Amino acid sequence: MKTHIAEKAAALGFKSAESSDPSLTLAEVIESRELRYWEAFPVLLANAAQGGKLDPQAAAGALPEEDRKYLKLLILVSLALYDSLGARFGWRERLFGDMPARLIAGFRSKIETNSQLELGDFKLRPEILRENFRLAFGGGALLKGAARTREDEGLETALREIFTSRQRELLLKKLRRERFTKTEAEYYSRVVKKKARAVANDELHRLARRVLA
Repeated sequence: MKTHIAEKAAALGFKSAESSDPSLTLAEVIESRELRYWEAFPVLLANAAQGGKLDPQAAAGALPEEDRKYLKLLILVSLALYDSLGARFGWRERLFGDMPARLIAGFRSKIETNSQLELGDFKLRPEILRENFRLAFGGGALLKGAARTREDEGLETALREIFTSRQRELLLKKLRRERFTKTEAEYYSRVVKKKARAVANDELHRLARRVLA
């Protein structure tokens, strides 16, 4: 599949671009074997399904047999992540109602204990799966139709109060290990990184708690 994966995946939550067929885009993400896309797969899957044009069978049909296995596993991981975060989608039962609950529960247990998810030779990190989902949810690529947990709402509110939309986008790119442009790298280093470092300061946390007490 000779397409620009980054551009198409963007339409499902990575950046801003058009995607002609979300099912084929997800297939390309699988074929790419790039960890950064696989760890964002729950976001991409949710946005693709929410658009109403996702056909899991079409995605599987566009892949060789070996990659179909990874597609199924990543869908199971995505469903497990949604369960762990309390996210509910109206399309889930229609598209994935026949997915084995036992396997979903197994992945959910690993996610909630921060155990790496081994998909063949690939190891997905639960903390990155969660943060990709939450940052996308609160940073503009909203997963409409998902029920927000209090934790989700708190994170989204805090991000919006501290970081601008552009700064949240760069935080997400950094988390996903995407390459910055020269301008982005300079702005991240000059502004965003300093702000994030201040937010992470333990003394600042203690001061804020005393002020709010």
